[in-house]
Amino acid sequence: MPRDYLFHAGEATVLAKDGQFTDAMPEILIGRTDGPVGHAFANMMAQSKGHTAMFAIRACNQLVRPATIMVPKVTLKDSANIELFGGVVQSATADAVVDCLIENVIPREMAHELCIVSLVWIDPRCAQDPNLDKRDMYRTNYEATKLAIMRALNDEPSVDELIANRHRIKHDMDDWS
Repeated sequence: MPRDYLFHAGEATVLAKDGQFTDAMPEILIGRTDGPVGHAFANMMAQSKGHTAMFAIRACNQLVRPATIMVPKVTLKDSANIELFGGVVQSATADAVVDCLIENVIPREMAHELCIVSLVWIDPRCAQDPNLDKRDMYRTNYEATKLAIMRALNDEPSVDELIANRHRIKHDMDDWS
């Protein structure tokens, strides 16, 4: 049975190498442009306050397909963080989307019928870190975006996995249960 591609959500975390704050934790929505994801995508374009959204492009005049909008999870208050968002993170996100097309994770014939909303984390410490490794920032964002897209389109984790892990896996930040 063909997929309807109406609404798929995925997330992934890829940790930075030691001494870096470049952990990547994208949260992805992928779906048809004429469905709820498409409506969310269009609404992001009209947003004028708060988080600055931008398209994922590989280079000037190279908007990726499916069209992908990146939204930071934190307000970018300075040019250094905006530069990281519109440089390293944008490049990694765009490359991950194109590679998902190349690897047929996203079917090529659906490239113009789908869109992606990607919520992106940038640790505010990155911009002030004199030892920031932009290659590691690229790596974590690329790997996490690709994994989040794969998980979204494969509906992972499954309901059975969530139920099986309910009392075995705890939240990474703390155990409140």
